[in-house]
Amino acid sequence: MQIEIWSDVVCPWCFIGKRRFEAALEKVTTGPDAISQPIEIVYRAYQLDPTAPANSSAPVREVYAKKFGGAERADKIIAQLTDTAAQDGIEFRMDIGQRSNTILAHRLMWWTGVNHDYQVQSELKESLLNAYFTEGVNVGDSEQLIAIGVRTIPHDGDDIEFAEFLRAFFASDAGKGEVAEELANAISHGITGVPTYVINGQWSIPGAQDSETFERVLRRTAERSAS
Repeated sequence: MQIEIWSDVVCPWCFIGKRRFEAALEKVTTGPDAISQPIEIVYRAYQLDPTAPANSSAPVREVYAKKFGGAERADKIIAQLTDTAAQDGIEFRMDIGQRSNTILAHRLMWWTGVNHDYQVQSELKESLLNAYFTEGVNVGDSEQLIAIGVRTIPHDGDDIEFAEFLRAFFASDAGKGEVAEELANAISHGITGVPTYVINGQWSIPGAQDSETFERVLRRTAERSAS
């Protein structure tokens, strides 16, 4: 079973959905009723705001106020999102969040997916989401991404050498075409919002469903594949 997860690192529902999906994944892959077939998972790129400036950031509250019709409405949405995230064990600090362009983060996710397994890519995704939603880090800044990558991605040699490798990677064209292809594939799949989970290229689960829904769909898909 192949699962492609289209997601952005500045999407609150992508963080919430990650928690719920992983809870379901744990249930279907462990214990006496675990499904027998292997599951291959990879994160794909999606940008909520591809027009966001690449070299600057803006406070999340200001961005939400412009998008949703004023500061009061923005504060209500942020409060609701914060409460929902807390129910899934996530601390949102969107009051210090900095919105920026996420294309470099997607390139780092792509490189990690090519060179490591899903577990490492998932850990990087977790670090990026936590940096944005909890720590107020500008995840569009290459130096911030390098620091996150050094902490999160396994690597040979020392941290300074890996940091220099990542710095050279961002300065190159590596991954640009591949990430652009992933963004285009989202359109061809009819994906207009994230998170979206595409199973075997045929079925999709839109949004941050509850873990029971994820579990039910995964088990049903495994049964269909087996038969």
